[in-house]
Amino acid sequence: MDVELHGNPDLLIERLSPLDAAGPHDLSFLSQPKYLGKLAQCVAACVVVAPDAREIAMRRGACIVTDDPYHCFALITQLWKRHHFPELAPHIHPSADIDPSATLAAGVSVGAFACIAAGAVIGEGARIAEHCVVGKQAVIGANSRLSARVTVADGCRVGERCIIHPGAVIGADGFGFAPHAGRWVKIEQLGAVQIGNDVEIGANTCIDRGALQDTVLEDGVKLDNLVQIAHNVRIGQHTAMAGCSAVAGSATIGAHCTIGGAGNVLGHLTLADHVHVSATSLVTRSILKPGHYTGFFPIDDNATWEKNAASLKQLYVLRQRLKQAEKTLARGQNKP
Repeated sequence: MDVELHGNPDLLIERLSPLDAAGPHDLSFLSQPKYLGKLAQCVAACVVVAPDAREIAMRRGACIVTDDPYHCFALITQLWKRHHFPELAPHIHPSADIDPSATLAAGVSVGAFACIAAGAVIGEGARIAEHCVVGKQAVIGANSRLSARVTVADGCRVGERCIIHPGAVIGADGFGFAPHAGRWVKIEQLGAVQIGNDVEIGANTCIDRGALQDTVLEDGVKLDNLVQIAHNVRIGQHTAMAGCSAVAGSATIGAHCTIGGAGNVLGHLTLADHVHVSATSLVTRSILKPGHYTGFFPIDDNATWEKNAASLKQLYVLRQRLKQAEKTLARGQNKP
C-alpha cells in the first residue's frame, strides 16, 4: 500500500478514535467525502485521508495520505491490536477433555472445559477457547480461532485463519422432516459443513449441516451475529451478511454479494455474483443479474400504513376491473 506521511514521524499516538471524537493524541481517518466538513475542526494528532483531502488535512496538522483510507485504517487497527493485546503463549488447560485419538499440531491452545472428540484434527497455532466443542472427525485449520462456547459438530471442517465468535454453532442438524400420517418424520442430516479460509462468523450464528451434501462457505465469507444458514446452502467467496439475516435450504449465493440486516433468501434460489440486497428485504425469486435489490414495504405511521396495506390487498381486484374497463373501451373505439 502506497502512503504519504506529512508531519512528525515521531508523533506519539495514544488511541485510535472516530473523526468527531478524536483528541489531540489520537489517530483517526476520513473515508467518505460527506464528512469532509468535519476534518478542519478535528483535533486528532493525525488523520488518514484520501488524496483529494490532502490540502485540508495538512493545514490542520499531521496526516497520512493513501488511495484507500478505510483499508489503511483497518490495517492500522490490526497492528494496534497485535501491539497492545498480544496473544498468550500456547497452553492446554488441564480441565480440557481431549480424546487420545485427536491430533493437535504445534502451538495449539485449548481453554478450560473445552472438549475435542475422537479423530478431530486441530491445525498449527489454532486457538480453542473455553467450553468449545470440536466433534468427532472435525477439522480446525491452522491459526483459526474459536471463541468461548463455539460448537463445531462431527465431521465439519473449518479452514485456516478463520474467526468464530462466541456461541456460534457449526453443523447442527438441518431442518428436515417428512410429513406422514399427520406426523413429522425426521430426515437424518448426513452431510457436514465445509468452511473455507479467512472466514469470520459472528456470535450465536448457526450454520446447519447438509442433508446429503455439505453446506459450503467459500473463502473470505463474513457473517454477522445471529445469522441463520440452512442445510445445503452454498455461499461464494467474500460474500458478507449482516445481523439477523437468513438463508433457507439449498439456496446458492454468489461471490462478493452482500445481504443487509434481517434480509432473507428463500430456499432453492440462486443469487448471482455481486448481488446486493437491502436490509429487511425478502428475496422470493432467483436474481441472476448483478446489482442492488430492495424489497420491503416502506415504514410509515401506523394509521397510514394500515390504509396502504388495505389498499394493497385490493390491487388484484382493481387490476381485473381496469383490464375489463380497457376491453370495454377498446370495443367502443372499434365500433364503426
